[in-house]
Amino acid sequence: MARLRRMRAYRNIERANTRRSRSKKKSFVKFDPHIKITKFNMGNQVKKFEYNLFLVPKSDLQIRDNAIESGKLTSTKVIDEQVGKDNYRMTIRVYPHHILREHALASGAGADRLSTGMAHSFGKAIGVAAQVSKGQPIFQLEVDKQHVDIAKKALQRAGTKLPCSTQIIITKQIAAVIKPQVVVV
Repeated sequence: MARLRRMRAYRNIERANTRRSRSKKKSFVKFDPHIKITKFNMGNQVKKFEYNLFLVPKSDLQIRDNAIESGKLTSTKVIDEQVGKDNYRMTIRVYPHHILREHALASGAGADRLSTGMAHSFGKAIGVAAQVSKGQPIFQLEVDKQHVDIAKKALQRAGTKLPCSTQIIITKQIAAVIKPQVVVV
């Protein structure tokens, strides 16, 4: 099985030419790859919590779906073990729409007979990524006051799986007023 290309090949945000058409020659993207994120909402979906924690990137970039899923798995493991499934709500706030492509050229001995060069070099779809702008939340974690430190630790673990530097923003929900207080950590 072929390895994934490094994310630095796809990190920059570009407008993709992803035309779909009934005519086969004019349709550039032939299929949509499967998204590897299994669940976007975890934990208790009914209870209201005191604090919101957001994991936000410090720059604009694309994040592959398997990196988001990996961050979700590591953070939910930490918070499930220490807090319990009924004492938090976690939401993935981005969706991987952007289709990543690769134009694989044959290389090595005898490649001169196999390669077509750069003719029709749009590339085959190899995966999907979410285009995220600076300050846009990737993960949202809602907990009560006594679990804020554990939730912060869980989001830090998720941040290590992403291909960018991140920061955690903590907001406190005021019961009567909808406007949250913002505390940057």
